[in-house]
Amino acid sequence: MVHGGIVPPAETADPRRVPFCPLVPSRGMRVVVLGAGYAGVTLARRLERQLPPEADLVVVDETGSHLVLHEVHRVVRRPSLADVITVPLDELFDRAGIVESRVESVDRGGRTVHLAGDEAIDYDYAAVTLGSSTAFYGLPGVREHATPLKSVGDAERIRAGFLDDVAPAGTVVVGGAGLSGVQVAGELAALAGERDADASVVLVEQLDEVAPNFPGNFQRAVHDELEARGVDVRTGVAVERATGDAIETAAGTIDYDQFVWTGGIAGQEAMAGERPVVRSDLRLDDRTFALGDAARVVDGDGEAVPASASAAIREANVAAENLVRLVDADLEGDEFRPRLEPYRFSVPGWIVSVGDGAVAQLGPSVLTGKAAKAMKATVGAGHLTGVGAVKNAVELVEAELS
Repeated sequence: MVHGGIVPPAETADPRRVPFCPLVPSRGMRVVVLGAGYAGVTLARRLERQLPPEADLVVVDETGSHLVLHEVHRVVRRPSLADVITVPLDELFDRAGIVESRVESVDRGGRTVHLAGDEAIDYDYAAVTLGSSTAFYGLPGVREHATPLKSVGDAERIRAGFLDDVAPAGTVVVGGAGLSGVQVAGELAALAGERDADASVVLVEQLDEVAPNFPGNFQRAVHDELEARGVDVRTGVAVERATGDAIETAAGTIDYDQFVWTGGIAGQEAMAGERPVVRSDLRLDDRTFALGDAARVVDGDGEAVPASASAAIREANVAAENLVRLVDADLEGDEFRPRLEPYRFSVPGWIVSVGDGAVAQLGPSVLTGKAAKAMKATVGAGHLTGVGAVKNAVELVEAELS
């Protein structure tokens, strides 16, 4: 269902345009947020509070819900958590109109978002927060034979594949030892333990360390935690191709009964598979922003920002401030463009779950055990509380600490 839209003059009306809807009355200025992940939801909620009443706000998302993506691996072992980490958008927004549709492309020159079904929405300002897709790097057979982990449906397929094909004595290979790969490998090892299965979980990474984009002491702690929980960690092993029952590497062939791929991220189809570079004001052009995993952000200090939920949320706060300044200037007829705030990357630390354990880094200190697990439980719950889903937050903490 589409909420919102601008009707062009009758003599130039395009039948593909989304028709006017009284739920989002047109007031002559439209801000569109494309995507409802961490960046999109945080940005839209800030804009709800800060945009002047003369501006419409529309959120476009294919699923109509917000997923706490860094907790989706939990569904592999705890299917009931799917409802806890998925929040309908109409529970998160009061002012924004919601368009439940797939974004096909963004015409920045025409300031038009093209949607599925030949519909389109014009915008005065837009923020691309579509997140990322799984990168397969053109490796033969990988896309065809591996299951990614980008949705609840993916997690459910991984669970079903493990129970059907791996337990009680098979092998699952997880390709890619970034945080997502670490978490799903840990979850599968824990699931094997719960099912008393003599299954092997093999985590392969082409670089020399797990969690390769993170500090060395964090990497070592994650590696130790994985091995302690029964994961066979193989670094310096690059997947070259995959068949229906094996992956081929320069170090040899690894037979598998299930193959999970978390080897990297790419842009969404709507962005032609690209993650465009944006500078610290987070703009692609004068009217279009891009942030979160949808972009490669270079911050105000010239540093590349790693793709992460915490960075996306902080970027959204800066983007909201800049969008409000631009909208206010336009509505006031100010001929001078406002000064925009730069985003500077800064997060308090990193945390990753490994089955029933966790590894956390705060400053130079690395924590494991109960302290790290408690911290991990509060991260997802804190985000849910921050977007207004308090009941979900409570349920997530209870599940994490049980």
